[in-house]
Amino acid sequence: MEFYATCPAGFEKLLAHELSSLGISSVRPLKGQTAFEGTLEDGYRACLWSSLASRIVLVLGRFDAKTSDELYEGAAALPWEDHIAATSTIEIEAHGTNDALRNTQFVALRTKDAISDRLLQKRGIRPATDTTNPDIRIATRLGKSRASIGIDLSGEPLFRRGYAARKSSRSPLPPLRPDYAAALLEQARWYADVRHGEPEALVVYSGAGTIATESASQALDRAPGLLRPSWGFTGWLGHAEGTWTKLSDEAQERAAAGADSRLSLICADTRTGAESSLRQMLRQAGMGEVEPRFFDMRRSAEDLSAAVGTLSHPTALVDLSWLREGALPEEAEALSLIAETAAALPSGTKAASLAPGPSLASVLGTAPEESATVLQGSQTEQLSSWNIEEAPERPLAEAAGQKISVLLSASDQFAKRLQKVAKLRAKWAKREGISSYRVYDQDLPDYAVAIELFEGAGTPERWLQIAEYSAPKDIDPELAHERLLDVLTIAPRVMKVAPDHVYLKVRTRAKGGSQYADEGTAPEPKAGRRKDGRPLLPQGAHLIEEGGLVFEVSFEGRLDCGIFLDHRDTRALIRELAKKTKGSKRFLNLFAYTGTATCYAADGGMYHTTTVDMSKPSLEWARRNMERNGFSGPDHEYVQTDVLSWVQQERHTRDRWDLIFCDVPTFSNSSRMHASWDVQRDHAELLIGVSRLLTHDGVCVFSCNLRSFKPDTEKLSKAGVEIEDITAQTIPEDFARNPKIHHCYLVKRTPRPEGEASAPEHRSAPRPRGVSSAHAPARKGPRPSGTRSTGSRPGNARTGGHGPRKPGSGQGRPGNGRPNRGHGPAGTGPAHRSPYSARY
Repeated sequence: MEFYATCPAGFEKLLAHELSSLGISSVRPLKGQTAFEGTLEDGYRACLWSSLASRIVLVLGRFDAKTSDELYEGAAALPWEDHIAATSTIEIEAHGTNDALRNTQFVALRTKDAISDRLLQKRGIRPATDTTNPDIRIATRLGKSRASIGIDLSGEPLFRRGYAARKSSRSPLPPLRPDYAAALLEQARWYADVRHGEPEALVVYSGAGTIATESASQALDRAPGLLRPSWGFTGWLGHAEGTWTKLSDEAQERAAAGADSRLSLICADTRTGAESSLRQMLRQAGMGEVEPRFFDMRRSAEDLSAAVGTLSHPTALVDLSWLREGALPEEAEALSLIAETAAALPSGTKAASLAPGPSLASVLGTAPEESATVLQGSQTEQLSSWNIEEAPERPLAEAAGQKISVLLSASDQFAKRLQKVAKLRAKWAKREGISSYRVYDQDLPDYAVAIELFEGAGTPERWLQIAEYSAPKDIDPELAHERLLDVLTIAPRVMKVAPDHVYLKVRTRAKGGSQYADEGTAPEPKAGRRKDGRPLLPQGAHLIEEGGLVFEVSFEGRLDCGIFLDHRDTRALIRELAKKTKGSKRFLNLFAYTGTATCYAADGGMYHTTTVDMSKPSLEWARRNMERNGFSGPDHEYVQTDVLSWVQQERHTRDRWDLIFCDVPTFSNSSRMHASWDVQRDHAELLIGVSRLLTHDGVCVFSCNLRSFKPDTEKLSKAGVEIEDITAQTIPEDFARNPKIHHCYLVKRTPRPEGEASAPEHRSAPRPRGVSSAHAPARKGPRPSGTRSTGSRPGNARTGGHGPRKPGSGQGRPGNGRPNRGHGPAGTGPAHRSPYSARY
């Protein structure tokens, strides 16, 4: 009889070796499958004992299938009445295409038609189809000119062992598929240790427990299919019940005899729920008597090394397939911990790894003996085997009084520098009452990163945001990668931040000129509120404090977290200007992003605020920031529109503002804009328009972060606009190493000479309390486009009988004080970043 066993790409040679070890002959590894010949008993044995195969198919026939008619005729010529009972249901699974047959669904349909017509002719009845739980599965494989058809003896895929748990609240880690765990064991030649008795396994990043379960199953001589409740051959007319019963009974006897086998199993992980998931999976697999020694690699690194040191001939199994693409903070910690563990391994240790990249070679100090590329889901992994002759000499760096493993010896200098600047910066921050600040800014040219520390408002939580500067083209990418991994290993230790609270941001220029490669791809957060109307904290967001105000930040999915720390002093300046402002006390924030400047202006006593941005999620974020600080109601409006067009349209209305903040992007060509924007090219026209929105004594704070920016003073002067450079006084001390992080200016209308006639200036009186611009008196000229919204809780408006808020008091309105710090409950995800907010 002819069979083939399907498997994931990259498993073919391993599967061929496994089938040969089962006593099966004529084994030939092909692409995505391994062919073999033998008796029906051999096919049953492969179903029961193969840990790598996905399906076992008994081939019934091969024939020409260059066309649809040839496929039909070839399938109809087979004696289906000898294989399918009259009452059986069938399902056809088709794989492969050729020039004439380019749709697998059509191939499956033509195969079904051929089988149905054959049985109708022979029995006078067509078989029923069942795609959920058929009695017989028929596999059709199509090549360039020929096809094969056979009976799938497996039924459900063989990697469904009958024990694997799915990710749940009780088992929070996604389990590795059993056949991938078995491939890891096969690559490490675990079978050799099992044959010699008393095998020892070290599973690093044991996860949900699949690797430990598969290794224990082999050590205790348990067939991979022992717990399966059903098989594909039981509904087949050719099934030999006696042969199967003999093999099944033999497997049960071997499992009973192997239950007393000795096994040393050490498992290690850092992820929450790993130990409980491991033990639960062992119980589900019928091996609850197996007692692995489990170690948390973060908290018990020394105990783990001591336990590993007691092993005489271990097989080390490392699973890093759980690392998400780009999850460098997790990868850095994993490599460092693996290096510490590997140092305790005895010489001659066999190891195997399933990992997304080549970095393990640096950790283990040797190249892999063999390596195969496999695809797990959508991610490419390397399945590698290693022979660790002796523990490699590890580069070490001292951080927080501890020696930690790193990839490069030079990283010790980075550790020393970071500890020095962190100590100095912490003293400065404590003295100034600052809790979120930049700690390190490429102080060492080879370690070109910026590190920012954020402390939670009213909570002990701390987060690190690390931004990598692009390496020059002449720097080896692998060297730059290793330096970055060392940074991500050292920084959490020095700053005393949990590794899972470290977020890496890589600045890249996407198509269209935005530096945000993921712009617009994050899901839009759903607004959530408490029963009393207060905003909920979106999922993944946190609260920080700055200047006596509370702000929402989110480090996931966005390049910027919701607040620009380099504008800390700029925001303080806006509050001071707001306190000095007289008259209508109206503030305008253009390109507002999350509205942090609006909060400062309101805290400085501005009664009326207008926050303008193109991004709806950013404006919702801004509204939440305002409401958390006690500023809500119809006096605070939010306008979603193209800022450039809005400014020009607003010039024709009666609206004027006493204080304006305009923090512009460097470049934007969003499809939602009427024209592209380039700050150097277009700033003069924008500032002329903004200046016309100022009251006579009004002032605009203008900012941009193009390092080479130069204002067009001549053009501005001719238009009656006065601009004063105040950049130096707005650069915080923690950004002193980078004085061009932004440029900042005061913009005013040029006073006209005394006695010179001037065009009449429309200056709006303060709006009646409780009335937003959307309900203001009729305007002159066209109404600006865009979506306006205001606060919706009238109890918080200044018309609520409490009287006007005291300017600059820094306190919320009476009856609606500033909320307790850090107690927002979980809500939804982070907001989109406005295309206007791209910063270079």
